[in-house]
Amino acid sequence: MNKVKTGIEGLDSMLYGGIPEGNQVIVAGGPGAGKTLLGFEYAYRNAKEGNTSLFFAMEEEPERVVENAKEAFSNFSDVDDLIRSKKHIVDGEDAASVIRSGGTDTYEFGKLIADIESLITTYHANRAVIDSLSVMEMLLGEPNVYRRSLVSLISNFRRLRVTSLLTCELANPESLGQELRPEFFIFDGVIVMYETGKEDRRTLAMEVLKMRGSNHSFSITPYEITPDGFNVIAGEENL
Repeated sequence: MNKVKTGIEGLDSMLYGGIPEGNQVIVAGGPGAGKTLLGFEYAYRNAKEGNTSLFFAMEEEPERVVENAKEAFSNFSDVDDLIRSKKHIVDGEDAASVIRSGGTDTYEFGKLIADIESLITTYHANRAVIDSLSVMEMLLGEPNVYRRSLVSLISNFRRLRVTSLLTCELANPESLGQELRPEFFIFDGVIVMYETGKEDRRTLAMEVLKMRGSNHSFSITPYEITPDGFNVIAGEENL
């Protein structure tokens, strides 16, 4: 089985080498956990390795996503070069306008998905990030329609041979509790990012909840966000 490296060393260790090629993976967490940044680094690292990567922003303007990533990852000196060369594509202008207009229906959702698939085929992207599914859920409203649409999205991504990360919100950032979202059952993999502790001293940690087609660590592993990217502290004591 071919595996796609996230480019984040500690996370790839937790994944025993990476994500099985063609898997569609949820990255779930609360506000401030770094879901968007994790997706950005995955796209960036793969672009540096020569894979065309698409980051499709639904919650923020693409330019703002890039600015925030460059501020957090200040040592990523070649971000602009990769974007100019169309190896690291950051898009989502249409999504932002739909959200601002308050559109909420399957037609708008279908247009966004068509835009994503068009970008993938136009640039021959084989890595993709969608940030976030929570916006898709808002657009569709009805839970059963949302679930069916996700199944269709996964099927299309598999047909296009894309390995993707898709972010979503957790209501409780400290633990899963009883919050087993429908996405967790539909997608091939689930990575959960937690924030625990007191307000003045927060601890960040992640776990791989599932990954079809591959063994993986079941440890909850601390991480930090540094100018060089994510530092997932996946030592032997955590694996």
